[in-house]
Amino acid sequence: MIFDRAEILETLRMLEIENLDVRTVTLGISILDCRGKDFEETVQRVVAKIRRYAASLNAVADEVSAKYGIPIVNRRVAISPVALLLTGEEGEGVLDFAKALDDLARELAIDFIGGFSALVHKGATKGDILLMESLPSVLSGTERICASVNVASSRTGINVDAILTMAQVVKETAERTKDRDGIGCAKLVVFANAPEDNPFMAGAFHGVGEGEAVVNVGVSGPGVVKEVVRRHPGSDLGTLAEFIKRTAFKITRVGELIGREVAGKLGVTFGIVDLSLAPTPRVGDSVAEILEEMGLERCGAWGSTLALALLTDACKKGGAMASSSVGGLSGAFIPVSEDARMSEAVAVGALSLEKLEAMTSVSSVGLDMIAIPGDTPWETIACIMADEIAIGVINHKTVGVRLIPVPGKSAGERACFGGLLGEATIIPINPYQGARLILRGGRVPAPLTSLRN
Repeated sequence: MIFDRAEILETLRMLEIENLDVRTVTLGISILDCRGKDFEETVQRVVAKIRRYAASLNAVADEVSAKYGIPIVNRRVAISPVALLLTGEEGEGVLDFAKALDDLARELAIDFIGGFSALVHKGATKGDILLMESLPSVLSGTERICASVNVASSRTGINVDAILTMAQVVKETAERTKDRDGIGCAKLVVFANAPEDNPFMAGAFHGVGEGEAVVNVGVSGPGVVKEVVRRHPGSDLGTLAEFIKRTAFKITRVGELIGREVAGKLGVTFGIVDLSLAPTPRVGDSVAEILEEMGLERCGAWGSTLALALLTDACKKGGAMASSSVGGLSGAFIPVSEDARMSEAVAVGALSLEKLEAMTSVSSVGLDMIAIPGDTPWETIACIMADEIAIGVINHKTVGVRLIPVPGKSAGERACFGGLLGEATIIPINPYQGARLILRGGRVPAPLTSLRN
């Protein structure tokens, strides 16, 4: 294939100036065949299998990154939902399991292992309940373990009892990591319609419909898209969407190239490329900046949902044109603490929790990395979760919730999480209560649109 000079220069600009990178190469591994005669043997088998497949992940990622000159920021592993291996009788053994995986991740230089997960959208087994109850200990006692719980789907409805449990888990996890502004909650996502091939943490797990071992790639380029928008100030919105779509096409091709190369060298299957515009705290790597470049005075102003809808849809269309292996979430993330400009919008009062909820109806995921007052009642947290989950269920889309109640801090104060997790101004919470509603519990039936057979 012959590239002309303009295409080469454009790619160099994306890499060197506009922060284009492969955000993560995530190796998914099935552990469903690892059950032993007792739980100790099961843990040993899981550790051995992950080591067998992932021992060279970091080295291969370095090799491919150097070959193409494309940064690969994170190297991660996602395993089958751990709750599927539990009977409910393991007790403190669950924490020991997590610590064994945490030690393995450190040994293999893997950034995170995702999959301390449970699928409880219709009901919970004893193993599911044990896993959920263990999460405060697991997330406060490890550094590289991520967890997720799927509490609803458009096919089955909303498990409100599971939401009530997870709201209490979030509060306890925050309290156990209060010396770090409740950072344990940053490693936990509550989902509706969780995808089985998502490469991004904290929500990645290896779905039961996946193969033995699969490489999924998350590629991100908010800076690239922002620059495209900046270069076309006079374009109408339809034309602007076309420019974004073409850019997403190019970014997706980069991700698939890297993913197939890594998978080939590891001797496993290539799965999907997830084209999600995932921001970082770096200046110029922000989804909020894209929206403002489109014409908003501040992210959160009226028009923000329209701008985000255009951006998300154009990214999906460009990715679908570029590859038949697009999956995961693929669109635009709005994680407040991880997007410096979005965090600033909260600080000046331009972006409220209610506006964020509205924007999640058209974004890739949901209420993500939002710091809330530490004294927020767990019942209120459950109501916030349930509102967001309802958006996902009714609209047949994935949504996730990562709320961080920061112990000892109030609205307007700052919470600092460090690294890619960034920092955020604690957002005010509506003081009026919905506890009497949410404490009814039970399961909200699936919407009528679920009856598609």
